[in-house]
Amino acid sequence: MAREREIVIFCSASGDIAPKFNQAAREATRAACSLGYTIVSGGTVRGTMGVVADEAVACGGRHIGVLPRFMREYAYPSLSETVWTDTMAARKEKMREDTVAALALPGGIGTLDELIETLTLAKLNLYGGRILALNIDGFYDPLKILLDHYVSTGMLDAHSRELISFPESVGELVNLLK
Repeated sequence: MAREREIVIFCSASGDIAPKFNQAAREATRAACSLGYTIVSGGTVRGTMGVVADEAVACGGRHIGVLPRFMREYAYPSLSETVWTDTMAARKEKMREDTVAALALPGGIGTLDELIETLTLAKLNLYGGRILALNIDGFYDPLKILLDHYVSTGMLDAHSRELISFPESVGELVNLLK
């Protein structure tokens, strides 16, 4: 049973991404907070995770960070709650727990791993939240093409393909989260 309405945000730990992606992260976090969501994230000070944390604090929102113990030195200092895990796999599982939506911001292979695992769990009826990939400037277009290819070759059924949405803007994302 969920304590409150929670959304997990998967995002990059890289400090080298294009500023437009961090701006989208700020706007998406602000929007989720304004809609009353508690933010659940990787909880570090690094890259877009730090941007999400900064924005959640700036908005006065509740933010739960989930970190494996080996990342202790990167923990964001002003989290509402910190949850510690032993492994990255346990971290992903705990991040999704009790959430009503999973949002992937533009990110690297860790973000892709989190997104695809969440989609796989939804396909298996083991995750019931909405799955969203914020497709700023077509960032996720290659993934959309790949998923459509899987459908056309019979590797993925059309219903499972529909489990993931690719909003093109924060405004479109907000409409999906309402």
